[in-house]
Amino acid sequence: MPELTLSQVAQVIDGTLIGNPNIRITGISTDSRTTKPGDLFCAILGERTDGHDHIAQAKENGAVAYLASREVTGDHVLVPNVAGELDPVIFALGKLATQVRNVMTNVEVIGVTGSSGKTSTKDMIGQVLSHAGATHAPIGSPNNELGLPLTILSTPPGTRYLVAEMGMRGLHHISLLCEIAHPTIGVVTNVGQAHIGEVGSIEGIAQAKSELVQSLSDAGVAILNADDARVLAMRSLTKATVFTYGFSELADIRAENVVLTSDGTYDFDLVYLGYRAAATVPILGEHNVMNALAACAVGIAVGMEISQIVEALADLKQVSKWRMEVHNLPGDITIINDSYNANPESMTAALNTLKKIPNHEKTWAVVGMMHELGTLSAELHQGVVAHCTHLGISHLVAVGANGGIYGLPNSVDPALKTVWLPDFQAATDYICKEANSGDIILFKASRSEHFEVLATEVEACLKMKWSQK
Repeated sequence: MPELTLSQVAQVIDGTLIGNPNIRITGISTDSRTTKPGDLFCAILGERTDGHDHIAQAKENGAVAYLASREVTGDHVLVPNVAGELDPVIFALGKLATQVRNVMTNVEVIGVTGSSGKTSTKDMIGQVLSHAGATHAPIGSPNNELGLPLTILSTPPGTRYLVAEMGMRGLHHISLLCEIAHPTIGVVTNVGQAHIGEVGSIEGIAQAKSELVQSLSDAGVAILNADDARVLAMRSLTKATVFTYGFSELADIRAENVVLTSDGTYDFDLVYLGYRAAATVPILGEHNVMNALAACAVGIAVGMEISQIVEALADLKQVSKWRMEVHNLPGDITIINDSYNANPESMTAALNTLKKIPNHEKTWAVVGMMHELGTLSAELHQGVVAHCTHLGISHLVAVGANGGIYGLPNSVDPALKTVWLPDFQAATDYICKEANSGDIILFKASRSEHFEVLATEVEACLKMKWSQK
């Protein structure tokens, strides 16, 4: 972010300033443990911790001023003059990010939304665009009313492309994020049933996602998934130029002759306006070919050559944690840690990927509850069981107190190939005992189930087991 005085920040956020107005702010911090000299420490009231309790630590680490929702002890403190449902500090960061975005020049802001695949697509877009210019695409999923402002405020000087993920929990959430980020390019990956319990219908989800393309000006570019009818229909809702991508013959940018390789990744022909180029995506999952096509479309929209884009695709990596992470263990056992989040569409994609990986013995799907599905929850979880049966997945293990929603028997009988186990310890013991050489084990659940912990515990157990053989 540009260097600002405390007085300038106070003016932007309409805050009461206590202390020296000439203090210069060079960065923003919301974590006292990683605060750096020159930072404005933002004391956010979280679910598990109150940032106001960590101001002293932030000061020790170099914070020069503090943004707080109430008066606190400190040398230079800003308190926003705002009241409402949103944390005043988060609201103030949104106003500050809006101001910083307004003074950015020669920066393309790419907004990315969708029911699934947002983060992987954002990461791929960032990696592709880095071949064309300085690019800022933060690792992880900073996609809400706090994360998006922090994305903008952390943008380094000289950035040409800023890739901003945009999530939603209901209507008007993405509109709010667009008012802050003013995207020039908008990407919609898909419309699925994630958050259907909060929005009420898949049509409502489509309406919420369409807020991104509706925010674009006639000078902007909307990039839409041609294989998703609800996304493709959004072309009528935007003034922007529309590029479509997908496997469909109707897509402007498409993949043809898609081939699964021996290591579970994909080769294909990238086709656009008569151009055809051999391409590869070195990441598991056919759904990641689709995500890569979205990145190709963004590259084309900013003027990259096809040869540049193909070169960038070959170098793609999964940079955000717990998304189709592959861990090869002793004993020729493979763990796929896709535990960051789950909804019906992403669960289906992960299971399809698991089944298609060549050269394996047994396939294990270790799953937890998918949240925010409302009255459809039981039906959608049972649909996962049916899909595993259809695919011929060798073992289906539901884990956790909420795992009973899958309707599996609660037993540790090794003769059973489908089982519900109540906690991580029981699951670790069961999987570690039953898994054998050549098996592939997928972990997937909603974020709040913390399946990354389970995946780590199982991995440690299996390493110990095979080290003793």
